[in-house]
Amino acid sequence: MTLVPQWFDPGTPPSDPAPPGPGGPPRLWLVDTAATAAAAARLAPDVLDAEERRRAAAFRFDHDRDAYVSAHVALRMLLGAFLGTGPGAVVFVRETCPTCGGPHGRPAVPEGRPHFSLSHTRGLSLLAFAAGTVGADVEEVPREAAADGVWQSLHPGEVAELEALAEPDRALAFARVWVRKEAYLKALGTGLSRELSADYLGTGPTPSPGPAGWRVHDVAAGADHMAAIAVRED
Repeated sequence: MTLVPQWFDPGTPPSDPAPPGPGGPPRLWLVDTAATAAAAARLAPDVLDAEERRRAAAFRFDHDRDAYVSAHVALRMLLGAFLGTGPGAVVFVRETCPTCGGPHGRPAVPEGRPHFSLSHTRGLSLLAFAAGTVGADVEEVPREAAADGVWQSLHPGEVAELEALAEPDRALAFARVWVRKEAYLKALGTGLSRELSADYLGTGPTPSPGPAGWRVHDVAAGADHMAAIAVRED
């Protein structure tokens, strides 16, 4: 089942500010970071904290700065609506890193819920919110050459599936499995420090059932992008 996200509009608050509840579906938004850049820039001084403003100012290129500001303004506005507070009052903490035990793991809110994940590719961001741990990824569909040298590092079952495809079909199938894998690894909190070959998520039009305790969903993101989320089944 492919999930269909809402489009985020910084001028319109969420129609339903209730956070996702246990057993309920995740809530998803796409952000057109170019289209929302001007509105997000006006809101940013009152919404982003000092560290976020510092990071935004450090970007060399305007389009990267606009994308960061648009995505983080959206994240704060949605979390503020869920938590019943102003977006500028949302506080972020870091979970424990599952790899080294340090205090630099997944970002979270002190209340623990909703869990959230943010992913960005050029011009488009995906925000996912869930009652359980969630990871999200969105990517542009790569050219054939972009997948070369990477797909052979995937799970042996995924490699075999990709080897059986012609080049144009392989690029699309690689994009599908890549966003599923990135979403799952972000949800775990390990990122790409975990071997790409460790988990089978499938390259076909429908995700595999996923590792035990997890559910992976494809997300509709338009003809030029692939997206997915992974949610822990608490």
